Amino acid sequence: MSETEPSGQTPRHVAIIMDGNGRWAASRGRPRAFGHRKGVEAVREAVRAAGQLGVRYLTLFSFSTENWNRPAAEVEALFELLRRFVAADLDRLHAEGVRVRILGRREGLKEELLRLIESVETRTAENDAFFLNIAFNYGGRDEIIRAARRAAEAHDGDLSQLNEAEFAGYLDTADLPDPDLVIRTSGERRISNFLLWQAAYAEFVFMDVLWPDFDKSAFEDALSEYASRDRRYGGVKHG
Repeated sequence: MSETEPSGQTPRHVAIIMDGNGRWAASRGRPRAFGHRKGVEAVREAVRAAGQLGVRYLTLFSFSTENWNRPAAEVEALFELLRRFVAADLDRLHAEGVRVRILGRREGLKEELLRLIESVETRTAENDAFFLNIAFNYGGRDEIIRAARRAAEAHDGDLSQLNEAEFAGYLDTADLPDPDLVIRTSGERRISNFLLWQAAYAEFVFMDVLWPDFDKSAFEDALSEYASRDRRYGGVKHG
């Protein structure tokens, strides 16, 4: 089997909480923005590795609704990194058949960012070789509330017939499979309001590696841990 062929134990959809940029920079006596820049390099490595390892969908948590509480200079630096990532990588991603979607709240974002998001999604909309989803200005509770409002509007306020499958169609991840595996770097053991609905039956792997040091080897370690799990979906193991 080549490294590009997914095995039966390879998760189709991996979601990653990218954590540790600030600590990585602090350990080197550098500002947090330096860590975020290195984190972008790790994003590129993760996207490459995912495709090589047989993963079809990759969702990255880049900026949460809570991140607005950070210093204004750091928030602006994070926005600038998104701009740079798109400017430097969009042509290559498009040529490789990658579809890019931005998950999260659009209200309140600057017009420049909204245009950037629209251009990325429109340009790659027909691609289907690989699916890269970037959770930006995203919070799981906020997503569920927004989805509930859409559902209520569609049903004229009467949700008595609403089921889980239909409700999932109102989420930012509509038409995407739920994640099989959620990875969090930096040694923290929490999900931080990420994909609360979608990760109901995901496996979680918490890694001590800081995000700027996350590479293909670390990705392989996470997939190996996933492959050792017995996924029961609320049932029991037979045999």
